[in-house]
Amino acid sequence: MKLWDKGYSIESKIEQYTVGQDRELDVHLAPYDVLGSLAHAQMLQSVGLLSEEELKGLQQELKQIYRQIAAGQFQIDEGVEDVHSQVELLLTRALGDAGKKVHSARSRNDQVLVDIKMYLRAEVKEIVALVSELFETLIAAGEQYRGVLIPGYTHLQAAMPSSFGLWFSAWAESLADDLRLLLAAYGLINQNPLGSGAGYGSSLPINRSLTTELLGFDGLHVNVINAQLSRGKTEQALAFALAGLGQTLGKLAMDVCLYNSQNFGFLTFPDALTTGSSIMPHKKNPDVFELMRAKSNRLLALPNEINLLTSNLPSGYHRDFQLLKEILFPALQQLKESLSLCSYMLQRVQINPDAIQDEKYTYIYSVEEVNKKVLAGVPFRQAYKEVGDAIADGSYSPQTQVEHTHEGSIGNLGLDLIRQKFEGVLGQFGFAKWEGAFERLLAE
Repeated sequence: MKLWDKGYSIESKIEQYTVGQDRELDVHLAPYDVLGSLAHAQMLQSVGLLSEEELKGLQQELKQIYRQIAAGQFQIDEGVEDVHSQVELLLTRALGDAGKKVHSARSRNDQVLVDIKMYLRAEVKEIVALVSELFETLIAAGEQYRGVLIPGYTHLQAAMPSSFGLWFSAWAESLADDLRLLLAAYGLINQNPLGSGAGYGSSLPINRSLTTELLGFDGLHVNVINAQLSRGKTEQALAFALAGLGQTLGKLAMDVCLYNSQNFGFLTFPDALTTGSSIMPHKKNPDVFELMRAKSNRLLALPNEINLLTSNLPSGYHRDFQLLKEILFPALQQLKESLSLCSYMLQRVQINPDAIQDEKYTYIYSVEEVNKKVLAGVPFRQAYKEVGDAIADGSYSPQTQVEHTHEGSIGNLGLDLIRQKFEGVLGQFGFAKWEGAFERLLAE
């Protein structure tokens, strides 16, 4: 079944090429296609395009389809082009003409738009939950290991004293910043395009504000052309947010790989969380974090890939947009897997409390020695020279006690301030609005 069927068939190789992966990927959209149809049908009845009896029949059948989806029993039949066609086919089989009426004032263009918007809202909700779990893991580790010193590096050279508390909480605050970017993308996602049709509206007397309310959107894509322009723009905004999280995870993973190596020896993991070598019996490889690093690097390419797909297109719908699902949907799944595994691994990390005692880290206290002279009234440049001369002539013998007191330093991590920043962004998502709307649409 094809919603555009005009009574002739196309060659199989053409159909296979144009349908692409829609049947597989549209399964992700199935529950949202049903929810969109429930809202659309209720709106059609409110403006006199469906009878009350037709609405009740549609609601009953759509809720039954939703239950099939939730139970994993829904599938797109062979020869059916996409999820929109499958849902309409099931409605028509059960209800006849009433099932055919549900497409009134609607195009596959605005159908897939609203489905994707709702799907992405739910995906963002899952990502936010996983980011929150990782944040809590990092904050807890920052508190637990706040007193464990490790060397800090610049230019891959041992530079100054750091601590595991400082290191863990740095990634926690980075997640708070990533969440700001995700919130901005969510604001673009959470607008209703339904009713824009093929991009030029409808002469039927539809009520777009009603479907906006019924589906729990924060607002409406008012201009119908702009609603279609959001295809690609929405995905790109989200891709930038995913890339931000990818950058955080990728850098963290790289640190873990370095710190786990014998040359650093700052941390390790239980045997069951590492892999071995086929030839070297002593190896314990941090493969999880190596793959996390690689997958995170792929996320960094995501905005550019979407931009290259969509940037030279004029306004209106183009079949090019179909490929956005193939790019974005797998990336979302990979990010969720990485976030979940990162929390799991770091909750089981084994810290070396004596790493900084190695003799090669003696010189990382040189700035501490300079600052002690500055506190005693010696001008900084003179203090710097005196310590440098001591290092050069072999008389340098530092004290290894570190006293940092300012906000965000070794001695004052500011974990409460980092939590405030994170929770301040977290509280702005407002997922409960559309969750409540969905409950009302599905209520018996």
